[in-house]
Amino acid sequence: MKIALINENSQAAKNAIIEATLKKVVEPLGHEVFNYGMYSAEDKNQLTYVQIGILSAVLLNSGACDLVITGCGTGEGAMLAANAFPGVLCGHVVDPTDAYQFTQVNNGNCISLPFAKGWGWGAELNLQYVFEKLFVEEWGQGYPRERAVPEQRNKRILDEVKKVTHTDICYILENLDRELVLGALAGEKFQEYFFANAKCEKIIACVKALLA
Repeated sequence: MKIALINENSQAAKNAIIEATLKKVVEPLGHEVFNYGMYSAEDKNQLTYVQIGILSAVLLNSGACDLVITGCGTGEGAMLAANAFPGVLCGHVVDPTDAYQFTQVNNGNCISLPFAKGWGWGAELNLQYVFEKLFVEEWGQGYPRERAVPEQRNKRILDEVKKVTHTDICYILENLDRELVLGALAGEKFQEYFFANAKCEKIIACVKALLA
């Protein structure tokens, strides 16, 4: 699994500890982490939580990643922004129980964490336990197991609803404020990671045109 890590500007100073904790958990399982920044609060390219939504949608819809790990101060803004876009199903994850139930019940492709709220002693341990619970079992099996069939049905229904209620990602990118979009795609390693991993030729062409 290709996992994208994205931090917005208010919590960018924590990027290194988040990346290290994530890699500690997922790399032994054979997953790859691609850190799209922000890497520090002083980065030239500043990401807002709205731009997290744009970047997450570009990465997930193009196939450049399979899962986005993101967040903001409370985790709420990043979640709302991510869910505003097609092809992104983002859950708000505060603790390991949230993480496990999101994978089993909602079977999404993006989680948003609160990187300021409650960030004190043991925060890095909670983060580690959250990441561990994301990968403890195959996703989408249902929880509790006797609820698996209706939960899996509801997930399929939600996916179909989003196809109708959300328009094409390329149309969105072409019609949003250009500076907003370019800012979301301006990260130091975006082009290196995106063009090496993206699979959808239509989105690749769209991104190339925007960056030209």
